[in-house]
Amino acid sequence: SMVTSYKNIAVALDFSQQSINAFNRAVKIAKENGATLLLISVVDTHTFGTVEAYDRKYAEQLQRELQVKLEEMKQKAIEAGVEQVVAKVEVGKSKVILTELPNINLMVIGATGLNKAEKFVLGSVSERVVRHSKYDVLVVRNS
Repeated sequence: SMVTSYKNIAVALDFSQQSINAFNRAVKIAKENGATLLLISVVDTHTFGTVEAYDRKYAEQLQRELQVKLEEMKQKAIEAGVEQVVAKVEVGKSKVILTELPNINLMVIGATGLNKAEKFVLGSVSERVVRHSKYDVLVVRNS
């Protein structure tokens, strides 16, 4: 079991395989620690360039789609035995949002993010999160 008892664990999800691996690990740690698990996705407005009406509409649509996906992951975590699970989509700069979550003791993140064709979340963010985070960060390299 973990040396430190983490009570509030977050996992960043962009639905890449790496982030699914991070999710699986976070579920395991949350279960071992009786911890609350926060599933978080970020619609990174930084990638949109200009924030025009079209972009805002796209961001809102993306937000809704992500929320649906996160709710599915939340069910999986509950079925796996995590009692407290919160699913949240944030809009903004991932590196800011993912390093300043309130009350979190541990952030679990995949080693790399999505390919460049995709419009949101991790990329080289994991490296920045490690550098700027207020809490411990676990970078998961495989399942």
